[in-house]
Amino acid sequence: MNVIYPLAVPKGRRLCCEVCEAPAERVCGACTVTYYCGVVHQRADWGSIHEKICQLLIPLRTSMPFYNSEEERQHGLQQLQQRQKHLIEFCYTVAQKYIFEGKHEDAVPAALHSLRFRMSVHGLSSVELVPAYLLLAEASLGLGRIVQAEEYLSQAQWTVLKSTECCYATHSLLHRNLGLLYMAKENYEEARYHLANDVSEIWNKYLNSHYQVLSQARTQQIDLLGKQFETDTGLDEAQEAEAIQILTSILNIRESTSDKAPQKTIFVLKILFMLYYLMMNSSKATFALRAEEYALRALDLAKEQQLSVHEQNTIQDLLNLISAEETHPIT
Repeated sequence: MNVIYPLAVPKGRRLCCEVCEAPAERVCGACTVTYYCGVVHQRADWGSIHEKICQLLIPLRTSMPFYNSEEERQHGLQQLQQRQKHLIEFCYTVAQKYIFEGKHEDAVPAALHSLRFRMSVHGLSSVELVPAYLLLAEASLGLGRIVQAEEYLSQAQWTVLKSTECCYATHSLLHRNLGLLYMAKENYEEARYHLANDVSEIWNKYLNSHYQVLSQARTQQIDLLGKQFETDTGLDEAQEAEAIQILTSILNIRESTSDKAPQKTIFVLKILFMLYYLMMNSSKATFALRAEEYALRALDLAKEQQLSVHEQNTIQDLLNLISAEETHPIT
């Protein structure tokens, strides 16, 4: 670790600490491109991630060489971006591992590296930043830094709200962390709301994978042979009963706040439809009625809230599957 001499720093250039972004006073003697406010943050960064990526940072933080042609320059830029993308995933994975091990302090520098490389590659408002924000929030919660966690979650939530490309897995992680935040703040009503979101996202992902395969096979079999495949949830009876209990509890929460988020209620109704649809093999008439009931409730709410035609058509497709069941019974 070398001390930075002010006269050696080009005029107008501000050197910042890698960990806290305060004015830097020291530089890593090994790579000479990473700066710190003092020994404490240098040691924290080294133990967390810097030792693993020290030499990899040199080509990323030094000026690009002169290229003889535009083709060479583009090739150089592509290589630079590939290195950055590699470090995004590597730093993220390291930070995740620390969190799984309960080493929240060690996770922070690694997650910060992932966030900054994401900003460099994707820009300041990309949804690609959200996973790093969520890791930093989770680490902050583990350290009891509630205010810091809330700042990171606010950034993540704002980015997700502005994006149309955010996947369900990211939504689920966001709700989980918001739930943990509100639990730490002893706001149990909000905690229950967000943790219910997380659970419903998980069940949707699991059941939807079964539902898509079986509904397609079922439709094809009807068209070709006039009969259907048997349905299956992939769960035993006890697990199916637990799923019903959890999802109906979540539905009760959703319906009590449906005026604020009707799409959340519709989302859970559709999950319950999928569950009962997949359970129809064991007790066709009973579960068909329950599946139809949830689909009708979802459709009524979608019409009442004047949701998109696409959303209403999606729910109508669910009802059409039940009609097909009645027309073509299992043989």
